[in-house]
Amino acid sequence: MSEPSGSGGGGGGDLVFSVITHGSAGDAFWDVVQNGAEKAGEDLGVEVDYQSDGDPQRQAQLIDAAVNQEVDGIVVSLANPDALQDSIEAAVEAGIPVVTINSGSDRSAELGAIGHVGQEERIAGRGAGQALADAGAQNVLCVVHEAGNIGLEQRCSGASEGLGSQVTPLQVDVNDLQGAQSAIASQLQGDTSIDAVLTLNSAVAAVAVEAAADAGSEAQVATFDLNEDVISGIQAGDIAFAVDQQQYEQGYLPIVMLKLYAENLNTVGGGQPVLTGPAIVDADNVDEIADLASAGTR
Repeated sequence: MSEPSGSGGGGGGDLVFSVITHGSAGDAFWDVVQNGAEKAGEDLGVEVDYQSDGDPQRQAQLIDAAVNQEVDGIVVSLANPDALQDSIEAAVEAGIPVVTINSGSDRSAELGAIGHVGQEERIAGRGAGQALADAGAQNVLCVVHEAGNIGLEQRCSGASEGLGSQVTPLQVDVNDLQGAQSAIASQLQGDTSIDAVLTLNSAVAAVAVEAAADAGSEAQVATFDLNEDVISGIQAGDIAFAVDQQQYEQGYLPIVMLKLYAENLNTVGGGQPVLTGPAIVDADNVDEIADLASAGTR
């Protein structure tokens, strides 16, 4: 389990908000979410405590601990709603406002959250599938890096809709990138008709490029989410595009929402998710994004 990172600025603030995600340690995507949440804490003068754990049961325990600490608000990524349901409902019952982020927008209101910030995964997947179809892809491997994450399943389903044919799912483990690379290479060697690989994580995208080379495959690689390797890959022509959900906003905006609710009972979104994506980053706009990614905000 990740150790608490401590306060994210705003040291004198009376409000304390806990951000609890399912990100794995060292995952560049979640580092940017954390950067957004902590910058919001600095800007708004509130205390932000960011913690994460990729195990759903331990993530639920972190929520329970935040409830026991009587924090003023909780932000939680909802990759596994069933595992977190009891803990989130206990927070709501205790009078602690909850904002969900990233995955699980369709379950957020049901669990009592005051709002959700993220992208609609099926819509984003549909956009990725359409972009691949426009590039001539017909047989797409969709690489799922976290078992049980409903958002990732929705991305692959949406990609099938956009592509106009079923993608082939491949389960890998984001915590074993070498194993992921081997699994992708093996799939490409076993089915030479695969002409595109869609990864759902920026770290997996980098090894997918290597896997294609290992397999002697000319399949194009596209991905969800950005990091510096993905940006370099787009600039080099090794990665066709990235679906950017602007995860800095998934950290920043919920802190704004919780502060507005705590001080003025404002809610945002009118019962609908606050969408942070999808946006497509490709050769046409990648150079403009590169410096922002280096600064940890994209």
